[in-house]
Amino acid sequence: MKITDLLNKSGIELSNGIKSKEEAINKLVNLMDSTGNLKDKESYKKAVLERESLSTTGIGDGIAIPHAKTTAVKNAGLSAMVVKDGVDYDSLDGQPAKLFFMIAAPEEKGDVHLEVLARLSTILMDEKFRERLINVKDKNEFLKLIDDKENEKLNEENSKEQKSGYRVLAVTACPTGIAHTFMAAESLENKGKDMGVSIKVETNGSGGAKNVLTREEIENAECIIVAADKKVDMARFEGKRVIQTKVANGIHKAEALINEALSGNAPVYHHSGKGEEIQESNEKESIGRQIYKHLMNGVSHMLPFVIGGGILIALAFLFDDYSIDPANFGMNTPFAAFLKTVGGTAFGFMLPVLAGYIAMSIGDRPALAVGFVGGMLANEGGSGFLGALLAGFIAGYLVVGLKKLFSTLPDSLEGLKPVLLYPFFGILIIGALIVFVINPPVAALNNGITNTLNGMGESSKILLGAVLGGMMAIDMGGPINKAAYVFGTASLANGQFEFMAAVMIGGMVPPLAIALCTTFFKNRFTKRERQSGLTNYIMGLSFITEGAIPFAAADPLRVIPACVVGSAVAGALSMAFGCALRAPHGGIFVLPVITNPLGYFGALVIGSLVGMIVLGLLKKKVD
Repeated sequence: MKITDLLNKSGIELSNGIKSKEEAINKLVNLMDSTGNLKDKESYKKAVLERESLSTTGIGDGIAIPHAKTTAVKNAGLSAMVVKDGVDYDSLDGQPAKLFFMIAAPEEKGDVHLEVLARLSTILMDEKFRERLINVKDKNEFLKLIDDKENEKLNEENSKEQKSGYRVLAVTACPTGIAHTFMAAESLENKGKDMGVSIKVETNGSGGAKNVLTREEIENAECIIVAADKKVDMARFEGKRVIQTKVANGIHKAEALINEALSGNAPVYHHSGKGEEIQESNEKESIGRQIYKHLMNGVSHMLPFVIGGGILIALAFLFDDYSIDPANFGMNTPFAAFLKTVGGTAFGFMLPVLAGYIAMSIGDRPALAVGFVGGMLANEGGSGFLGALLAGFIAGYLVVGLKKLFSTLPDSLEGLKPVLLYPFFGILIIGALIVFVINPPVAALNNGITNTLNGMGESSKILLGAVLGGMMAIDMGGPINKAAYVFGTASLANGQFEFMAAVMIGGMVPPLAIALCTTFFKNRFTKRERQSGLTNYIMGLSFITEGAIPFAAADPLRVIPACVVGSAVAGALSMAFGCALRAPHGGIFVLPVITNPLGYFGALVIGSLVGMIVLGLLKKKVD
């Protein structure tokens, strides 16, 4: 709010014969009353006099700013007066007051009077500006002088802020890079605005890093918040105060994170490349949390290969002619063969990429090649997804061990470590471990699991479908959701496509159930929630479960059970209808490539309606 928003011509007096402080206050109160901002003139005047009894509002240099915050004020406002000869106002410097501004603030509108008082005091420090106001002859000119001076001051402040950069920087990242990443960024930015804290947020989403932090911004920032569930580039933050936390905290605890960032108590980050111990976070991470982060780093890099390759393979079956050669279905026509070859090539990178980036998350860049080779050997040796997981973790910790082992070598050999010693010994050792130790038992276990799943009766499969669907709705993008999704993608590699169908439909139901509920049970939601519910139609159909998170966070005891029930029903029906999905993503847009698409769509509709009804029954009416 600007000064000129509160001051108009009817509240200004430029020439009069005021002789005393009492007369000055009476005149200013009358001017204020003429602006229509007062409910009760006498009560307001009483509040002004009470404020004067505490200490004079004659601040010196010929300025007086009497003010009051009271229920007698209808709207915040200003009145102004010029007395060229001056008035004895008991000013702090003992000099007469010539320039008067009176502030009226309503009780319920916060501290607007303090905000305006501070800005008035600032611009009135300019002696030449004061003299021009005192000698002005026209009310319009009086207002223009104030407006020009205030704009000049605001421009100076904006220029200063832009030059100094941002007080707080942040990086957000989640494994899939679709929803949590951007929700956390929006939450931090909005809370920073509310708190008056300049903040810039870099997002590490599925499309790469956006709004990337510059070196100058990092140098000037007081603290960096890293809200991520996967590894991000940390070397650039060497020597800065850094808070590392979960991406979910970026969504739900933005204010607490910003306050901590400004407190000066965040730990100083030292990157391992500097030969110092890594200060990961002021939060003590459990072993389970660390394993989850490493796993999600692998999964996030693996997903583009799985999704792109999986959809191309599914399209190959859609465009092929089964009757030509049933045994060669998917490769019978040239176009189908092209799609399946390209998709199969992309899909083939799934396990090496998974293992490689798990390893890199643990042992940094030198572990990438070791993990890739371990993942490929696991893939070729029949140990599949489980073997690649083990290969990634083994490769990562193997390289960490090699770093410690070779740390005693002379500094002159430092350059040989990443290009010779780590890859040679790392690949040799991981090769031996995977081929002779991991592959035999894990391949046998894999075959046992595959045979068990294939041999499941109809009722068992339906039950598993319900479990997988329900898991997708429990934490909506969290560890349980990701565990179900990883199981689905692993099943794809083993040729069991019906499980992926149950997983995806389970993830689609929560946003859809909420969207339907906001449409048909409107009295259970606020106007803002109903507006947000509309976007959940799109998010649900696109298989973005995270759209349900704001509703689940606001009312978890009602929203989560309703979503779990709906997702479990949808997952069970998908399995009962014999639906199968070769693509691990895509939502409604890959419906044509799903086995029994009508049954799948029916399962989605029924599950969403069940979730809607349960949520509508559980939620209470909103006033």
